[in-house]
Amino acid sequence: MNHSPGFLKLVHEARSRVQEITIEQLRGKLADNPKLVLLDVREESEWAAGHAVQARHLGKGILERDLEKTVADSSTEIVMYCGGGYRSALSCDAAKKMGYKNVLSLIGGHRALAEANWSMTK
Repeated sequence: MNHSPGFLKLVHEARSRVQEITIEQLRGKLADNPKLVLLDVREESEWAAGHAVQARHLGKGILERDLEKTVADSSTEIVMYCGGGYRSALSCDAAKKMGYKNVLSLIGGHRALAEANWSMTK
């Protein structure tokens, strides 16, 4: 996808403040912490087309409005993903600014999950 320079600048700045993890690291975290929240921040139509079995949905457009309702405990371990890892970095940055202490962005997002043959559902 051809992203605009302004968007890429925002993502680059957000990535300097958030931690990113790989698919393999996610597998380990899920095995170690069954309470981990895997949060899909893509648009509703993307979610409806298919998402990780373990995921909960909270689109980036309403993340700041509804995150505290969706995940009340700000110390909960949250891994966010989007289509390719850009919007999730921005979402993690916003969550950190809201006081969430343990948020991570999945490198490669949904595409990486699909390439790793992650269990998906609609």
